Amino acid sequence: MLKKVFGSAVFGVEATTITVEVNVDSGIGYHLVGLPDNAIKESNYRIAAALQNNGYKIPGKKITINMAPADLRKEGSAYDLTLAIGILAASKQIKAENLEKYLIMGELSLDGSLQPIKGALPIAVKAREEGFKGFILPSQNAKEAAIVDNLEVYGVDNIKQVIDYFDKGEPLEQTIINTRDEFYKNLEFPEFDFSDVKGQEGIKRCMEIAAAGGHNIILIGPPGAGKTMLAKRLPSILPPMTLHEALETTKIHSVVGRVKDSGLMAQRPFRSPHHTISDVALVGGGAFPQPGEISLSHNGVLFLDELPEFKRSVLEVLRQPLEDREVTISRAKFTVTYPSSFMLVASMNPSPGGYFNDPDAPVMSSPAEMQRYLSKISGPLLDRIDIHIEVTPVPFEKLSEDRKSESSVDIRKRVTEARAIQTRRFLELDSVHYNAQMNTKQIRKYCVLDEASKMLLKTAMERLNLSARAYDRILKVARTIADLEASEEVNGSHISEAIQYRSLDREGWLG
Repeated sequence: MLKKVFGSAVFGVEATTITVEVNVDSGIGYHLVGLPDNAIKESNYRIAAALQNNGYKIPGKKITINMAPADLRKEGSAYDLTLAIGILAASKQIKAENLEKYLIMGELSLDGSLQPIKGALPIAVKAREEGFKGFILPSQNAKEAAIVDNLEVYGVDNIKQVIDYFDKGEPLEQTIINTRDEFYKNLEFPEFDFSDVKGQEGIKRCMEIAAAGGHNIILIGPPGAGKTMLAKRLPSILPPMTLHEALETTKIHSVVGRVKDSGLMAQRPFRSPHHTISDVALVGGGAFPQPGEISLSHNGVLFLDELPEFKRSVLEVLRQPLEDREVTISRAKFTVTYPSSFMLVASMNPSPGGYFNDPDAPVMSSPAEMQRYLSKISGPLLDRIDIHIEVTPVPFEKLSEDRKSESSVDIRKRVTEARAIQTRRFLELDSVHYNAQMNTKQIRKYCVLDEASKMLLKTAMERLNLSARAYDRILKVARTIADLEASEEVNGSHISEAIQYRSLDREGWLG
């Protein structure tokens, strides 16, 4: 007898429905076809034990299972439950009239209990699109899948519950989540707050500008100056995620199985990979592509601590995603695209020893060592970082004072207001949402300078030996400073403040 059961495969951040056809015929043998990987080929051992321990068995007949479309590679152990229910239905051990109305996924343990799967959210989205009535999956993933409305989601702990549902009509408990309520309930404030940072008012101002315009930023300073502390607090002043952004971000984290129990992610991601990371781990890819760190930080912050310690090849692969805000991974048979619109925050010591031009420094570096250290960061990568700021150590007087600094809540209000101005400005543009995304044409349109401001910028570029690449960056940052003041025009004070944030363009830093 032939039975069809439905599962799903995830490619990129989209799912594809897989039809599992199970045919039980006279003879002997177990044939699994349709490009399964080793994890799926081994499933018959898990299924046999799980059924045995729950009072059922794999029939001693010829079982042929086809996973269609047969030319698409399937991977992972999430098809165990799909195959097991298909075998039981095809061998008439259970009644299963409504089987084709459900999408079934789950990894089996030997006792029949279910282990969580990856990609529950994209699979649920696809199931609703294709008109399935319900989605049966492990209870650990139920909240994540229940984000999708107009789809019945049933979280189960054991294969016996699924068998009893189809065979005896015993009800399963439906997981229902009010997505909006759940989202706003989880919008609590991040644990790190700017009020913890003593002193560093100039750097906080810089962070506020970066957050308001979505600008990439690099912090340069000696060890212990507070670079990492400041970077970790940046997400706390970014505007709260919208529901659309939260869904988009949750989808990517779902693919790698990193969604917490709450289902929808409400906090912006903050990713801080170690400097030994490989190109593939950062950008994504592998034999069977997975999202990398830059996609996991989509709609959030990617923090690269000790930037020159990263391999040069790793830093170079960042260039294209920083520009396009997505990363495309091509293989001979397919291509996947992951979104990667993130804020890059980098930090570095000014020299290998950590202290630059400091006569009292415990470690001094020679000019040759300095050059070798700084040459790891290429000009084109720096070209994509709008703000460079030097971080100096905080004096004891500041550290010991009791006065509370401004909290993240107050700074976030100003940032959100500035972002609202930008949203209105770029309303008709699909690809631009904030100032950092402006191209040359938009800079010319929205950053018009009067004669005095032009002269100020010209003088600064000549005096400080600023490169041509700094010109557009200064205008973008000046536009954001003007937005924070709710000013229509970009004036001289905005330009002069933006010029301060180009430390690495000055002569004496990078050749």
